[in-house]
Amino acid sequence: MAKNKSKAQKHKDVFKVANSKNLKVKNKPKAVTTSLKKLNIVNKEKVCKVNKAFAEVQEEIHNLSKDTATSSKKPVQVPRPPPAEPLNMDATAQLFSQL
Repeated sequence: MAKNKSKAQKHKDVFKVANSKNLKVKNKPKAVTTSLKKLNIVNKEKVCKVNKAFAEVQEEIHNLSKDTATSSKKPVQVPRPPPAEPLNMDATAQLFSQL
């Protein structure tokens, strides 16, 4: 008997609004769409292009430095013009004495 008695004595909730399930359904959260992955891919491609360009420039500089190094090892001879007249010491001494 006690079991049936507890079922019959249910109290109605005081806060009906708080417990009601007929509330408006809120908007579901939407997934955030970002283009971060796209940006990362684009940035990686740009970095690869720039790295290749700099590697080519570095190779060119290395090749140029090799070429200049091989040419600089050979001594450069500057041609001297032959003296127009042989030196005459007697004439030079005579002109010096006139001073």
